[in-house]
Amino acid sequence: MRELYHEQLESVVADLVAMTEQVKVATRRATQALFTADVELAESVISADVHIDERRVSIEDRSFDLLARQQPVAGDLRMLVAALRMVADLERMGDLAVHIAKVARLRYPDHALPPSAEPVMKEMADVAEMMVAAASEIVANRDVEAAAELEREDEIMDRLRRANFRTLLSDGWEHGVEPAVDVALLGRYYERIADHAVSMARRVIYLVTGEHPAPVS
Repeated sequence: MRELYHEQLESVVADLVAMTEQVKVATRRATQALFTADVELAESVISADVHIDERRVSIEDRSFDLLARQQPVAGDLRMLVAALRMVADLERMGDLAVHIAKVARLRYPDHALPPSAEPVMKEMADVAEMMVAAASEIVANRDVEAAAELEREDEIMDRLRRANFRTLLSDGWEHGVEPAVDVALLGRYYERIADHAVSMARRVIYLVTGEHPAPVS
């Protein structure tokens, strides 16, 4: 019976990793749609979000079932609590990828990004995808050291976000209000994806150590 219980616990972690992979793919495909004005790719990201939502429901249902039937304590309890919180992070990351895809769809057949905004936004997209991939590895391996490093990596995204605003507020911006709103929103979406990846990493630290990590100054 206990062996089955631990198999069920591990299956929850495995599904968290699989859900993270889904989010990574969604983020990458949304970015491709944005930079290539590919409306079909944007539509595929939007329609595939239902599968991320379905996986969240599955993970939540099994976690609540284990909490109710097994009454776990210590590390097992922390794992299930962390899982319930991480699926919320992952679902929101999937939603943010959908928002990026919807901007690409809205501006089709034009490109949503003016050329002057593309370099910084491309860096933001690359960092966001890297952080999602790192979160997947951190969850799979319960890697506390990598989790702490990911929070430090988030500083890169913060610097890019400031660079994004400098582009919008510079005297050289000549693309008008509507593109400026798009660029501001897209920067926010990528920044929030990174924030949720950091949130997941912090939950892994709590899962392994039983202590909430201090914020990076």
